[in-house]
Amino acid sequence: MPYVNVKIAKAGGMPGATADQKAKVIKGVTQVLVDALGKDPETVHVVIDEVDTDNWGKGGESLTVRWGRTPQGPSRG
Repeated sequence: MPYVNVKIAKAGGMPGATADQKAKVIKGVTQVLVDALGKDPETVHVVIDEVDTDNWGKGGESLTVRWGRTPQGPSRG
C-alpha cells in the first residue's frame, strides 16, 4: 500500500490549489507509481497537505518573509 504525502505552500488568506489541480496531482502521482513500480492504482494513497507559508521555512526564514521581498513571488521561493 504505497502512501505519498505531497506538501505545497499556501500563503495565508490566499486561495490554495484548486480541486481540479489537486485531482491532477493525485492522478499523476498515482500513475508514476503504476508505471515505475508496477503498483495497483487501487492501493496507492496520495495525501495533499497545504502548509501555510508562516509554517514553512527555507534558509532560516519563513516563506512568507522570503516571498514578501521577492518581486516574482513564490516561483523563486
